[in-house]
Amino acid sequence: MEGCPLVEERMATLPPPMVPEFQSPLSICVLEWERGRGCQNYDGEDGDDDIFEAHIDKDVEQQENVDQEDDVGLENEDINLTSEQQLQLKYKFSTFDDEPPGARPICPTSPSLARVIVSTATPTAFLSAHVPCSLLEEEQEAMATPNGLARIDTNGAAKKKKHENGICHDDSSAPVRAQNIDELHSMQRKRSAPTTPIKQADGAASPFAAAISEEGRRTQQLQSISASLASLTRETGPKVVRGDPARKGEAAVKVAPVAAAPPPKPHHHHHHHVAPTISVSDSSLKFTHVLYNLSPAELYEQAIKYEKGSFITDSGALATLSGAKTGRSPRDKRIVKDEAAAQELWWGKGSPNIEMDEQTFLTNRERAVDYLNSLDKVFVNDQFLNWDPENRIKVRIISARAYHSLFMHNMCIRPTEEELEEFGTPDFTIYNAGKFPCNRYTHYMTSSTSVDINLGRREMVILGTQYAGEMKKGLFGVMHYLMPKRRILSLHSGCNMGRDGDVALFFGLSGTGKTTLSTDHNRLLIGDDEHCWSDNGVSNIEGGCYAKCIDLSREKEPDIWNAIKFGTVLENVVFDEHTREVDYTDKSVTENTRAAYPIEYIPNAKIPCVGPHPKNVILLACDAFGVLPPVSKLNLAQTMYHFISGYTALVAGTEDGIKEPQATFSACFGAAFIMLHPTKYAAMLAEKMQTYGATGWLVNTGWSGGRYGVGNRIKLAYTRKIIDAIHSGELLTANYQKTEVFGLEIPTAIEGVPSEILDPTNTWTDKAAYKETLLKLAGLFGKNFEVFANYKIGEDSTLTEEILAAGPKV
Repeated sequence: MEGCPLVEERMATLPPPMVPEFQSPLSICVLEWERGRGCQNYDGEDGDDDIFEAHIDKDVEQQENVDQEDDVGLENEDINLTSEQQLQLKYKFSTFDDEPPGARPICPTSPSLARVIVSTATPTAFLSAHVPCSLLEEEQEAMATPNGLARIDTNGAAKKKKHENGICHDDSSAPVRAQNIDELHSMQRKRSAPTTPIKQADGAASPFAAAISEEGRRTQQLQSISASLASLTRETGPKVVRGDPARKGEAAVKVAPVAAAPPPKPHHHHHHHVAPTISVSDSSLKFTHVLYNLSPAELYEQAIKYEKGSFITDSGALATLSGAKTGRSPRDKRIVKDEAAAQELWWGKGSPNIEMDEQTFLTNRERAVDYLNSLDKVFVNDQFLNWDPENRIKVRIISARAYHSLFMHNMCIRPTEEELEEFGTPDFTIYNAGKFPCNRYTHYMTSSTSVDINLGRREMVILGTQYAGEMKKGLFGVMHYLMPKRRILSLHSGCNMGRDGDVALFFGLSGTGKTTLSTDHNRLLIGDDEHCWSDNGVSNIEGGCYAKCIDLSREKEPDIWNAIKFGTVLENVVFDEHTREVDYTDKSVTENTRAAYPIEYIPNAKIPCVGPHPKNVILLACDAFGVLPPVSKLNLAQTMYHFISGYTALVAGTEDGIKEPQATFSACFGAAFIMLHPTKYAAMLAEKMQTYGATGWLVNTGWSGGRYGVGNRIKLAYTRKIIDAIHSGELLTANYQKTEVFGLEIPTAIEGVPSEILDPTNTWTDKAAYKETLLKLAGLFGKNFEVFANYKIGEDSTLTEEILAAGPKV
């Protein structure tokens, strides 16, 4: 700006400019002054009115009226110019008439004033300055663009305010209040705060209530987490700090060990640091970073950045790998057999419960806790089980992977901010050390994997497996123990409700159609897998669904297909490396591919997931022997018998290549998860059915007219008609006849179902083969039930005898 001493004097008094450390080129404005005209209207007075702030101007054609807004910047480094910019520089001392296309005059009506050339550079300094401009009011109203059109006055300044002392006023927005790029990024994310209002003694809201409440709440949360992570061999828990250690520029909350934690003090800032105390071990000197109840978006970031094998699929779901284990490890599951568990739990032949002693559990717990505390960060989820607010269970899951945290975020019930404020001490805690193995030389260990439950301590330890389903089913087992103590029946079932409030329970093993039949667009879905039946009605235990994905298609399972979107966890699926499109038919990793998603992703889900007492209890069996009728009405004793049996038949290949049915029995349709003897659950089921007037049904979704390979599978359309008839009450008034051997009552007619298939004897052409197969299946039922025959329910064996009498007569 040579030739303008007043401008040079003012520029010399300006503070050094702040230089953002941008790596990409920026658009800056180069101001060119015509000699002798640069300062004719400068008033020489101090003040903010004549100081203009530089800012980036990306679109020259959309610049506002230059009388109100001029952007000034100077470059002091070499610039790599484009051909258009070189052309602009070539004309920098030209008159207004020979100005190149794209050049912008500061004052188009005065060719003697400056021009602005837009160029691209990587500046190391920006300079804020002022631009003198002298225009009469009549000239301002007559301003025109180079093409002769009137210039639009975007600010209305021509009518609302005049120039003061000939100085143009800058109406641009205020500068960003960040001193560096890290601070700018931190401003991008707004901190969440509890929404529960906090009142003062006089009832008025305190101006500092939110800040004080949040600090106190977070301190209590961290103290509780520290207590959960405490080693039993040391006096205090670890020091915990909330936040991702990778974000060094962000503040975090830290607390000292629990035993020495000071009470929270009011502070204007939500976060504070407590210096670590001297201790006897290296591990006690470090902080354990806690990522607490992260959102799905935050967990996506953690998984993709730090966990190999995590990808976003084309539908938005998070695809992950569960490592070497792609399913549960039931043989590695252990239950602490203390004095109470020895008396209450089901042990021995047929039981899924394998014992371990207290000392071995504590050894594994110490191993898991030490591993988790050695990590830079751990994920902590505080959530609920059971949608019934009177009987919900508070659970805390401490894990090493974002995948596990997101999985449990989906599968458990997600608390509100208000509920987290009052969460307090959890009722049950999971320590998931994931891939870190157990010591196989430890007593009771048979491999490097161990899933241990201590009902007395209300804790679960997972070592040597990353399969997330261990957490889900482990908690289900815990509910099978805790709920019956409250006289609440825990059930491995699906559940839906009609528009009139009629509720149905669906029990069935894999391949029986439980998911398909319980998912009905004409009915509301309460849940697909785990439920409780209390005096209040039925309630879903979980907050999500865990669906099989193998051979999934939009046509067969549209609800599951559409639920696989952002927030959903896809386990062990295979996808195209470029398009990220999932191939659900690919079994390269495992056949047990799964999707975990919140139940809200199902369009007809009932939220909250509760309902009145069930009217119908439907036991599903896929009978590959082909001798059970499509539908049977059960009395209470028969319902208990078939509920305890938990029958279905699978097709398996034999050595010579001939395929034949294989009977499968799973007590209560979920033997792997029950804690008590099956007859206790059956007795509770019969009691509730009798009290609330529910009816039991046995529905065969398998074969008719012969066993597998001879007969045909019952059409799904017929099965749906049968289920509809159960829901509507049509079958309650139907005519029935009793079958031989099993003594089942079968209807003689159902609307929409051929009457001849309702009685299996009508569908078999070889009657002798039918009778032989029927007796074979009855024998398998009897042999399976032997393990339950000597178990006495109540003070005498009356109920046991009734259940046995309800079985098949061979």
